[in-house]
Amino acid sequence: MSAQRVVSLVPSITEALATSRPDALVGATDWCTHPAGLDVTRVRGTKNPNLEVIRSLQPDVVVANKEENRELDVRRLRDSGLQVWVSEIETVPAAFAAYDELFDQVLEWERPAWLEEARRLWSGDVPPARARVAIPIWRDPWMVVGSRTFTGDLLRRVGFDNVYADAEGRYPKADVAAIDSSGADVILLPDEPYVFTADDGPEAFRTPTRLVSGRLTTWYGPSMIEAHHHLLAE
Repeated sequence: MSAQRVVSLVPSITEALATSRPDALVGATDWCTHPAGLDVTRVRGTKNPNLEVIRSLQPDVVVANKEENRELDVRRLRDSGLQVWVSEIETVPAAFAAYDELFDQVLEWERPAWLEEARRLWSGDVPPARARVAIPIWRDPWMVVGSRTFTGDLLRRVGFDNVYADAEGRYPKADVAAIDSSGADVILLPDEPYVFTADDGPEAFRTPTRLVSGRLTTWYGPSMIEAHHHLLAE
């Protein structure tokens, strides 16, 4: 039987579910900002969800992600009898595979049109690199996108070569001097998870910087359609 009540603890997947079956999404985190005007019960944050509120919603499925949510919360929800589906997404193909499993096997919903359109856009050949980039995602301490990340793979597929792609960690610390001397042609500054702005971030570097949308560089879901068009034009 297809899922009729779903709680999402992952902003990217919240947007995907609300775009596909808005009537079935009954709960989401405070960080789930898309689609605009989303009217569901809020269950607090991705790292500190209110488990009692989630249980009270009586969901058929709770959707989580290994990177964004705590294993402890997943375990506690499962211990209370709830079905919790956990994704692990480190590449663009992994995002599509996760959605195939979610829609086909977990929710038993028809695959939405946006998923097939996004798959079509991102299934082409990887173009030659047109720029070497570093992508800070936090400051004080400074942290950058490293190896085995969805963001790094997404940007690689539109011609941006992450200079930290071979780093030991997924989000290693790197001071400003190291980022400046990393060999990047441009430093991309997304507006999430840290909100880099014109007045907060670019002033730290000698290397040219560019502000980019965090949603279009870190989210996997319907935003991938917009991301493909936008990032190719960057």
